[in-house]
Amino acid sequence: MAPTALLSVSNKDGLVPLAEGLLAAGYQLISSGGTAAALAAAGLPVTKVADHTGAPEILGGRVKTLHPRIHGGILARRSEASHQADLAAQAIPPIDVVVVNLYPFKETVADPEVAFDTAIDNIDIGGPAMVRAAAKNHADVAVLTSPDQYADFLVALREDRLDSAFRRQLALAAFEHTASYDAAISGWLAAQLAV
Repeated sequence: MAPTALLSVSNKDGLVPLAEGLLAAGYQLISSGGTAAALAAAGLPVTKVADHTGAPEILGGRVKTLHPRIHGGILARRSEASHQADLAAQAIPPIDVVVVNLYPFKETVADPEVAFDTAIDNIDIGGPAMVRAAAKNHADVAVLTSPDQYADFLVALREDRLDSAFRRQLALAAFEHTASYDAAISGWLAAQLAV
């Protein structure tokens, strides 16, 4: 079975070269929404998340990736027989690379005139869940949260250096990313309550 990469990004910078590098290394691509559209527009083969899960996006896109076929594929330990049995029983392929950057909440609330509901709509839920799942399972999964990481990742991939130390560094960056994101949300909401 070919390795699988899941890509779901708000910031599309560097997306196509990263995807091309993953494809060249033999990866299959799964992607959601605008990311899938950008990859398809570049002529790259990609499976939409809805096709992978068998469940359509719902609630205006609020629920796309919150599905056992996504999180099971990310969280399964490759060395644990019971996890592999669960994947096999549910026909869930493992996901080896997760590339996610989050809805632009900080940029949205930087506008002092932003509507409250607009800010709320820019709070990412599925993205942080995937980032945290991949970072938790960094023993088996590489997680990328910024276009700044793509070039180094592709070099490491080509040179077969996606070792545990490299993945652990990516996991640290991922948890720092989600912590900063949550801090921005809680800080903004506190400021709204203080008004």
